[in-house]
Amino acid sequence: MLEKTGKNQYDELKLFNGKIYSGMKVGNSHYWNYNNGKWFETKKAPDQWDFQYKSLKKRNKPAPSDSGAKVDTQFHWYIIADQIATKINSNTYKTFMHGAKFKIGHKRPHWRAFSYEYPEQISYREKVIQILEFVLKKLKEEK
Repeated sequence: MLEKTGKNQYDELKLFNGKIYSGMKVGNSHYWNYNNGKWFETKKAPDQWDFQYKSLKKRNKPAPSDSGAKVDTQFHWYIIADQIATKINSNTYKTFMHGAKFKIGHKRPHWRAFSYEYPEQISYREKVIQILEFVLKKLKEEK
């Protein structure tokens, strides 16, 4: 049963399309600033690059007190995105990226592993397969 505790709404159980979840309420949004981000890429094939991106992200506005995940909580996301890069000069591109990110799992500060590593949880691999199958189905349905 879903109960309201009146405390940290982030940790309260919520219902969306028949699925129980916790965390930020579906429909809410954040605005983050990524300062000094580092993008590293390696060409693997004529049309394929592998990349890494590292940055600190900081809320645009301070979080409400006693809200959200506890300090040292980790989240594991799977990101599917489109990027358009436009060359401005020999050393500079402007870039625009949009896409979707899907939660693979999380690790609370006192846990030894991510949620998908615990018994009776969907494995990392199976979760990624579910996400890719979902995205492929939606893409095929688009006109």
